[in-house]
Amino acid sequence: MAEVALTSVGKVYPDGTRAVTDLNLSIADGEFLVLVGPSGCGKTTALRMVAGLEEISEGEVTIGERVVNRVPARDRDVAMVFQSYALYPHLSVRDNIGFGLSLRRLPKSEIREKVEKAAGILGLNDHLDRKPRNLSGGQRQRVAMGRAIVREPQAFLMDEPLSNLDAKLRVQMRAEIARIQRDLGVTTIYVTHDQTEAMTLGDRVAVMKKGELQQVAPPQELYDRPANLFVAGFIGSPAMNLIQGTLAGDAEAPRLEIGGHTLTLPAGVLAERPGLRSRFGDRVAVGIRPEDMEDAELVEAEDGARLTSTVELVEAMGSDVLVHFALEAPQVVTEDTKELARDAGTDVLGALDGGDTPRTDLVARFSPRTRVKVGDPVEIHVDTGRLHFFDIETGASIWGSDDDASPRKDEA
Repeated sequence: MAEVALTSVGKVYPDGTRAVTDLNLSIADGEFLVLVGPSGCGKTTALRMVAGLEEISEGEVTIGERVVNRVPARDRDVAMVFQSYALYPHLSVRDNIGFGLSLRRLPKSEIREKVEKAAGILGLNDHLDRKPRNLSGGQRQRVAMGRAIVREPQAFLMDEPLSNLDAKLRVQMRAEIARIQRDLGVTTIYVTHDQTEAMTLGDRVAVMKKGELQQVAPPQELYDRPANLFVAGFIGSPAMNLIQGTLAGDAEAPRLEIGGHTLTLPAGVLAERPGLRSRFGDRVAVGIRPEDMEDAELVEAEDGARLTSTVELVEAMGSDVLVHFALEAPQVVTEDTKELARDAGTDVLGALDGGDTPRTDLVARFSPRTRVKVGDPVEIHVDTGRLHFFDIETGASIWGSDDDASPRKDEA
């Protein structure tokens, strides 16, 4: 096991395409770090540079205390698990797991011991003599992991290993990977585009966009304190609602104006976000998590914590109900939100001003006890103490000083 560190790492391809820019990350010995972001953000390129499968254009990669920029992939003492299982179809599970050890010409007794130990960890003891074609997708992925485990590497590198599995198997294998990593205590870097996977697996999660690190933090901190609009919109399902509002009133009685609606802000908001004190009268980007809104009929909602609208769509999920509605207030349109819209496969967001009445679509997560239906007028209670605020121009979260608002590149 070993610490893995990337210092000012960059990747530029021969045609001039820049895939990674000034990436600084330190993964502690035994830590599980997840790299997450939309397709093309540079996360897989970063992983492949650690593995030695991509040449490093700038910066330095260290594994343990050794700089590995010029070290061939086979000599880096890391094990990679790919999206494709990459199993040899003519070999048994036993021989697939032990293939790398055979190439190293280890004694057969040692290979057998290591293979059986890995198979026990992965629940494959009863399948060691079967061929890959006779295994399920989840079992094949376990074999691929077994091949990595028997090498006893300093670090595991995993590139979207669950993307070929169906939804139920992905959930099961997530739990398996978390358990195995915890039991083995091996430093692990895991790449995924699935933010749910990232949040449930990682000790810390690093969010990337266009080759640049946006924020790295424990999952709950990413969720509660996103550094910017991109992280706020990427982390969470359904995504955080983003809408323009105006900070009104004063420090004694702060208010938020959203379209024709007024929300009263509790004093704790300014205490937690002192940077808002200089923003009275300014337009800001406001973030509202769907779960921070509820059917006002089901809670004791104060007057200063209500929005009114008309229900446009109801999605009953069993444990909760997703209620879609709109407010006559401008959308938040920045490069970050445009990229989030493209990644979600939706139309590019509309213009900020002019033309038609501005409108922003939102979604709330109601209790299943709600009785709202499409076309009904609805009052929505907002937990105003959990609102998020961002600078419209820079996209940075508003907390305290400018330094507090900027994305934290590393916490190691």
